[in-house]
Amino acid sequence: MKHNILSILVVLAAVYLSPAKAENQKADPLPLTELRAFAEVFARIKQDYVEPVDDKKLLQDAIQGMLHGLDPHSSYLDEEEFAELKTGASGEFSGLGIEIGIEDGFVKVIAPIDDTPAQRAGILAGDLIIRINQQSVKGMTLDEAVSLMRGEPGSEVLLHILRDGREKPFAVKLRRAVVKTNSVKHRMLADGFGYIRLSHFQQPTPDDMLVAIGVLKRKANNALKGLVLDLRNNPGGVLNAAVTVSDAFLTEGAIVYTEGRTKNSQLRFKAVPDDVLEGAPMVVLVDGGSASASEIVAGALQDHRRAVIMGQRTFGKGSVQTIVPVNETTGIKLTTARYFTPNGRSIQAEGIKPDIELMNITVSAADEETTALKEADLAGHLTNPESHKNPVGVIRQDEISTQDDYVLSQALNLLKGLVILHAD
Repeated sequence: MKHNILSILVVLAAVYLSPAKAENQKADPLPLTELRAFAEVFARIKQDYVEPVDDKKLLQDAIQGMLHGLDPHSSYLDEEEFAELKTGASGEFSGLGIEIGIEDGFVKVIAPIDDTPAQRAGILAGDLIIRINQQSVKGMTLDEAVSLMRGEPGSEVLLHILRDGREKPFAVKLRRAVVKTNSVKHRMLADGFGYIRLSHFQQPTPDDMLVAIGVLKRKANNALKGLVLDLRNNPGGVLNAAVTVSDAFLTEGAIVYTEGRTKNSQLRFKAVPDDVLEGAPMVVLVDGGSASASEIVAGALQDHRRAVIMGQRTFGKGSVQTIVPVNETTGIKLTTARYFTPNGRSIQAEGIKPDIELMNITVSAADEETTALKEADLAGHLTNPESHKNPVGVIRQDEISTQDDYVLSQALNLLKGLVILHAD
């Protein structure tokens, strides 16, 4: 056993004093006391634990514990998790369709993904998942929670949810499905005013968005007056996709930059000429479910004053995770940098504050008998010779397909106002 302890100390010392570390920073004194304590605990478990424990499991658990103690986003990726890593970028996996994080020991929903079992079941951004299939998530790692929620299509998962505004937790049963996330949706809101919804940032997202904008332009007879870019409940995704989406609307200047301890973690992304909208006004919608890559886009467009940001303060995930292979089948996900908006704002734990803050409220059409009295209701009122026209700035009820989306209706109102100001 002593031989094993000495072997572990030698390995740990070799890793701690590796050439890669020496290149990046001056080596700190070797923490011999702590290494001896680790080796002693390892030996005690091997000798006295009630059941035999495999060396590989003990060491993997130790690695996972080190990473889990750093922050909610760093983790160890075993063979299965490392193999599944590519699914987030490819846009297809089997599960519930929830982007999650860890908060106060519980699993927090960052956002449900569009057209998934989670969204259809009514899971909301900000919900706390306290149990998965009757198993408490307290102290569970993020990857452990993800593994419990993923599984064979058609199988069921029981979640116990704690939601702000409700006194008691409640249960939701969901059926897993193959989640194929089409990250880009589009439609016309009104004559000349387009709408793009980005539900996730995947590798094809920028190209798909440009195709959608091309469709909107053709529908507007190449005279697109303005665009609503909807990033609500968009939990993020691929960094380069967010950079390319931002660049589509900017002609110069910084988009985002990252700062970390190593040279590889210090990156700067700049815009190149050509604005796909040719300067047409934009409104970007965000909320508490807009995280990471969504915040990069919102922050860049806000700092360049290219768009009006409307909605609620965003989630506040301003850190960059790097996948570092340990060997051919395993790796670690390590937080290596913070990212900053063009004006040097750190989004970490702060989020993006909208230019115009609006709550997500439900608006329903008023009954005729409760509608406020207007001039047109008065007997003998003068008629308006222009009444057959629909002037810019007035929204017809049939122009918005989702009439109860208050934030979207206000975004369209604002766009029309910006067009009027620009015309003047």
